[in-house]
Amino acid sequence: MAGAVQTLMAMTVIFAVMAPSARATAAPKILEIESAKGIKAWLVHEPNIPIISVEIAFRGGTITDPDGKEGLANMVSGLLDEGAGEFDSAAFQERLQELAIGFSASANKDTFHVGMRTLVENRDEAFHMLGQALSVPRFGPQPVERIRRQIKVGLTRDSEDPDRIANHTWFAKAFPDHVYGRPNRGTVESVAAVTRDDLVAYTRGRFARNNAIIGVVGDVTPEELSRLLDTSFGDLAPLAGAFEVPQTMPSTVGSITVIRKNIPQSVVTFGLPGIKRNDPDYYAAYVMNYVLGGGGFTSRLYQEVREKRGLAYSVYTYLYPYDYSAVYLGGVATVNARIGESLDIIRAQIADVAENGVTADELERAKTFLNGSFPLRLDSNAKIARMLVAIQLNDLGKDYVQRRPQLIDAVTLDDIQRIAKRLLGNGDLTIVVVGDPVGVQSDG
Repeated sequence: MAGAVQTLMAMTVIFAVMAPSARATAAPKILEIESAKGIKAWLVHEPNIPIISVEIAFRGGTITDPDGKEGLANMVSGLLDEGAGEFDSAAFQERLQELAIGFSASANKDTFHVGMRTLVENRDEAFHMLGQALSVPRFGPQPVERIRRQIKVGLTRDSEDPDRIANHTWFAKAFPDHVYGRPNRGTVESVAAVTRDDLVAYTRGRFARNNAIIGVVGDVTPEELSRLLDTSFGDLAPLAGAFEVPQTMPSTVGSITVIRKNIPQSVVTFGLPGIKRNDPDYYAAYVMNYVLGGGGFTSRLYQEVREKRGLAYSVYTYLYPYDYSAVYLGGVATVNARIGESLDIIRAQIADVAENGVTADELERAKTFLNGSFPLRLDSNAKIARMLVAIQLNDLGKDYVQRRPQLIDAVTLDDIQRIAKRLLGNGDLTIVVVGDPVGVQSDG
């Protein structure tokens, strides 16, 4: 067991060292595979490293949780490696360790993700165990209650975490009558209400052959992968259950909500309606965000809030496009006495970009960084597999990696001016403050 784990770790380190030089100058060649049972996947064949990484996304994450049972999908994610088919919980975990198989699962709002990584020599059993976890998870009473307790402990801890409180409150304010307003992990009460039948119903409704978006990278040929796909996915239902979620956007009417807590600094989440991933102006918004708040140490917000005035250790913004909405979120934390000053500076910078756009120098530096850093997102099998899934989920096309630099380079100052007015124009932020801020009050 130890030898297999050490081998996998060693090969991962070797690949991480080799990959940047091997891959930085050329996009991976993507092959489209379809198995005998009609299961489709994208493959990057990498014969030099004896590791296979698999990433899977199923559409319909926490947004499909039934009312009153929020946190169902998240609970499923914690139980997929807790026994399946012929393996009880202990046997499943032990076998994963013996064969150095990496296995992970997570649920976000729109999708449920599963990841698997294996040495080539163990691929047949790894794909078999993956198939068992997807098609016949056990959901035994002891593991279910153990995972339920762990989740409830985490939720109780989160109820005192200022960052979690700010984030959850922001989404509840922005989406008061929509599933996006619910916390992904549910509540202590909703998790307590989840039954084994609910867990089984979720997997049967979402884990289906037509609903699996698959990316595979590693030392496996198309012919071998075709067979392995049927091993893992062949026993799934052919069609996923239907669900409906209305399109929506957060309110454009700004608000301030203050949640008083006796802590030395206030935590703030602020945001606006965002932009969908398939919007023609998405790349202009992406570049604009880098300049405003997404560029780390170089962003305007960081320079104004942190560097010039020392008000916070970090301040940031990011675009988050969902399947049925989009948000433009940001955050900052600073001492209670100066939270009002921080918010004034943030509003002023947003207003300035909305009115005047960015400078030519800022635009060129943003393009240089965004294109220059992109190869780091392709420096391991697992990262490439995740990228393959993201490209499919967003319908970006097999040539996306090749086209992306041109999409970034094509952004002009006029493009940024246009999208800045559209996204930031009214400047009415939805703001949630958790702490004891001086001079800042809820407005309703």
